[in-house]
Amino acid sequence: MISLMIDREILSFNNTAGQVYYHPAGYVRLAWGAGRVPLDVVQAYYEKVLAVLITTGARKILSDHGQRAPLLPAAQQWLTQNWIPRAMAQARTRHCAIVEGADPVHRLSTESVVMAAPKEFVFKRFASTAAAETWLAKVAL
Repeated sequence: MISLMIDREILSFNNTAGQVYYHPAGYVRLAWGAGRVPLDVVQAYYEKVLAVLITTGARKILSDHGQRAPLLPAAQQWLTQNWIPRAMAQARTRHCAIVEGADPVHRLSTESVVMAAPKEFVFKRFASTAAAETWLAKVAL
């Protein structure tokens, strides 16, 4: 596990999908890269996210989509049918703040995930990281 302190966050993982940070405020931040990535890379990225959630006891996610390309349909399906239910069961994760990406097609991909995810998993979308952090700080566990 990579451990570099960056503005109070700890860089926990990095691959072509992006970086995964642990934030001491009790959430894991996903900083997505710009390129489109294959399913196996997305899966490896999210498995590291789950590992950080479990090992740190964090139960919230901030997903900073930035310039992220839309997820492939297979990745969307895996995320909603496999990863999110496991994150809910294993890490008791229920809240994800999404900082919207710039690409309108990406927003449609995000909406597909939000609509197909278990209803007990709460997503909220934001235009800025500061607004997302404020919401996460107010979320009761």
